[in-house]
Amino acid sequence: MQIRDLPHTDPGQPDVRSGFRFLVWLFRCQLGGQAKALGWGTLHMASIAALPVAMGSAIAAVVDDSGRRLLATGAFLVAIALVMAFADAMLHRAAVTNWITAAARVQQLLARQTAALGGVLTRRVAAGEVVKVSTGDVEKIGWFVESFSRFAAAVVVTVSVCAGLIWFEPQLGLLVAGGVAAVVLSVFPLLPAAIRRAEFERSKSGRATELASDTVAGLRVLRGIGGEELFLDRYRKASQEVRSASVRNARMWSLIDAVQVVMPGLLLIAVVWQGTRLALDGRLGAGELVTVYGAVSFLLFPLRLFTEAAMAFTFSRPSARRAVRVLGLRREGGAEVAPCADARGPLRPAGELTDPATGLRAARGRLTAVVCGAPDFAERLAERLGGHPVMPGDEASARLGGVALDEVPLAEARAAVLVQDKDPVLLSGTLAELLDVPSSGRVDAEAALRAAHCHDVLEALSRATRDGSRDPMRGVITERARSLSGGQRQRLALARSLITDPEVLVLDEPTSAVDAHTEAGIAQGLRSLRAGRTTVVFTSSPLMLDQADEVVFVDDGAVAAVGSHRELLGTTPAYRAVVTRDTETVQLAEESA
Repeated sequence: MQIRDLPHTDPGQPDVRSGFRFLVWLFRCQLGGQAKALGWGTLHMASIAALPVAMGSAIAAVVDDSGRRLLATGAFLVAIALVMAFADAMLHRAAVTNWITAAARVQQLLARQTAALGGVLTRRVAAGEVVKVSTGDVEKIGWFVESFSRFAAAVVVTVSVCAGLIWFEPQLGLLVAGGVAAVVLSVFPLLPAAIRRAEFERSKSGRATELASDTVAGLRVLRGIGGEELFLDRYRKASQEVRSASVRNARMWSLIDAVQVVMPGLLLIAVVWQGTRLALDGRLGAGELVTVYGAVSFLLFPLRLFTEAAMAFTFSRPSARRAVRVLGLRREGGAEVAPCADARGPLRPAGELTDPATGLRAARGRLTAVVCGAPDFAERLAERLGGHPVMPGDEASARLGGVALDEVPLAEARAAVLVQDKDPVLLSGTLAELLDVPSSGRVDAEAALRAAHCHDVLEALSRATRDGSRDPMRGVITERARSLSGGQRQRLALARSLITDPEVLVLDEPTSAVDAHTEAGIAQGLRSLRAGRTTVVFTSSPLMLDQADEVVFVDDGAVAAVGSHRELLGTTPAYRAVVTRDTETVQLAEESA
């Protein structure tokens, strides 16, 4: 896998049973890249390990007054330098490739999961937590994948050097091997505390990120009610908690670093003392003593890689657990199984949209308005009509043309039924990019914008072009379209939904943030543009209800009345109370009943 081949054609199905299993799965997905990094890393460190041998040989050649041997040693050193430089460059290339491809795989998995769960994701995991997983946690997971191959190469070369020292001088080699083991094992008692502190810091950082996102999103409202200072104080407190947790975490890692300095130093002192004794006894020559000292000095390099690998593993495990928590979420009710297909390929359902739980029926090719007494129930019902994950306690899935939507593959269900919720998200970019969505091609951008009554939005965007072209399609939309009013954002979202031109379009309060004149124009435009298509609108606006072919009144979780808007006003007091916001009428109707 090369970086130019990204994104992955298929990121695969991750093992989400635990964070550790997820890391193992991620490692197995790129065995080729890991093998390359291991090979280049082994060659690079083996070249460094050969330097003490060459230095000892050079000193022995000087002592023996052998010019030919000294010349051969010099040529050997040049060859080592060339191999070491080339292997180092290739190791860096392979390691960075592993890092980036692993991070890209995790991000693709998170993006796929976000698209699959939709709005349900943020109900089960905080938005700040999702952002943190897709940024910082992805980087830490990639760091571990990248560092593992270099750690494995360090292990191979360290074991080889220790084995060579034991073969060359058993007494000194056993001392070095035992010292290396002591240096490595001295870190392990400190790792559990480091993991706990890193996890605590991460939780505080996630909370601060979530609080900052909420504050920025509601800044306009906060200014209106004078709540800026209150939320700023909360964020200051949260940021100080993050700073305190970071300091405690840094103290632990500084202690680990100190141990990694002291222990190798003690090992080097012991080796110098033992080597000196062997030299005085005549068991080691000058060149051999330099070789031993050089080999021990080299071992300090892979020992630092052991510490880095321990840090990477410490930080990546909590990150992997959080990624697994998101990737392990599933649609309730087992909706991801039972593909609706036959030998001719996927079958997209079509026909009348019904909800067995409430008795709601939306005729094919007609505009049906739904009025609910409880706004929360209306939101849940709109999601169920779109084949989105049902909530705990909900009844059977909605059906389209007699086919249960939770038995249809998610992609097919969403292609057949599109749901626009109350608070649709507009991504940053130009208007042309915003409206560049999968569609049938029957509805163009101009017709959708006209039906959604977006003339004032186009005028505002024409003044926001970067190139001064005054073309509204090149107008820049800021993050979450915060530069636009609530009504303008709502109408742009409606235009985007109209362009997709699905078989069934479900709209939840699409005109709640616009004035009456604009709402009347949207109602007429929607009826005209969606002629022949099934459209379900959840609303209590008389202007929208008057344009509907049929109005369904849902009360207490079931259909209570069906008819035209004017008919229901005269025959159903509870409906009239919801539409006119007259609670006294409801009380009188209940008393008379």
